[in-house]
Formats: sequence, structure tokens, C-alpha cells
Amino acid sequence: MDLIIASNNKNKIKEIKDILKDLNVDIKSLSDIGFYDEIEENGNSFEENSYIKAKTIYDKYKIPVIADDSGLEVEALSNRPGIYSHRYAGLECDDLKNNKKLINELKGIENRNAHYTCVISYINKSGLVKYAKGYVNGKIIDNPKGENGFGYDPHFYIESLGKTMAEISMEEKNQISHRMKALIKLKEIIREDINN
Repeated sequence: MDLIIASNNKNKIKEIKDILKDLNVDIKSLSDIGFYDEIEENGNSFEENSYIKAKTIYDKYKIPVIADDSGLEVEALSNRPGIYSHRYAGLECDDLKNNKKLINELKGIENRNAHYTCVISYINKSGLVKYAKGYVNGKIIDNPKGENGFGYDPHFYIESLGKTMAEISMEEKNQISHRMKALIKLKEIIREDINN
């Protein structure tokens, strides 16, 4: 079975391929299929944004497709940055600017509880849509730690590990990440489709 990942994010694609490697699927990224258009994510939730991406690609290619939308939700900030995690500090931002804005907004706030959320939309060959969700809990720390990961990982501290998401290896991250948890659920959905 062919499966398109509606993304060109190399980190994300590697993570997804690692987790789905034991399924009998030929996974392709958007660049693999020659799709370079910008898909406007104008939904109001992770579900809507992941669906918009998946539906755009499915409508064009009629091949099973998965698309995820994920982000950081901070309790004390009414779950911001949420769906705006990637562009929190504006359209021309980067990880450094996003993290700086986050830490500034949390100045003087004791409650640092946060979680990463991932929602994956999967559209099968018949056009049926299914969703898989995953979460990982942590706390936001002021000073970044670790060189691995991306996004808010250096500030996302996981108490059970005593480390930030950026201090753990890709293998460790794939054991506990929000995307992994959603992909484990998705894997069963795809396996059912392959067997039917």
C-alpha cells in the first residue's frame, strides 16, 4: 500500500517512518510526489488543520494519506500557543523566537504544566477519515537544556525522565512522544485497512 505523509518536515518524516516501519506500506513525503504548494492551515483546532492537509493531498492524488498537526499547550496560557505553536512569534519566526516569547509570557507564573498534543488525520483509499491522538505531559523550564529535538523541546521538561525532550535521543523520544502515541493508534487503524 502506498501512503503519503502530507509534510516536507524531515524530522517529522523520519519520526513517522521509524514508527511505521514494520507495516507493509511504501511511505512517501510531499517532495517524493512532487507536491510543493503551501497548504493553508486555517482551521481552529489540531483536528481541522490535520484534516485540511490530508484532504488537500487526497483530493489531488486519491492515495491514502496521513497528516498531523501538533503543538504545545500550556495550562497557564489558556492552552496557547496551541495550533499557533510553529508561528507563535509571528510568520517570520523560528524556534528561538517562539521559545523566547513563551518564556517571556510565563514570567512570574508558577504553574508551568504543559503538554504536547498530536492529532493525525488518516484518509484511506476509500476516502474515509479517521483520527488518532496522542499527548505527552511536562513542565516548561526557563533555561533550555539539550541539543536534540526541535521546537519547544529544550524547554519541555519531563519529570518522570528528569530531562527535557531535547536531552533524550530520537529512540527515547519515539518511546514517549505525543506523535508516537498517536502513531501507535494509527498503526492499528492502517493495519486493519491493509488486512481488509
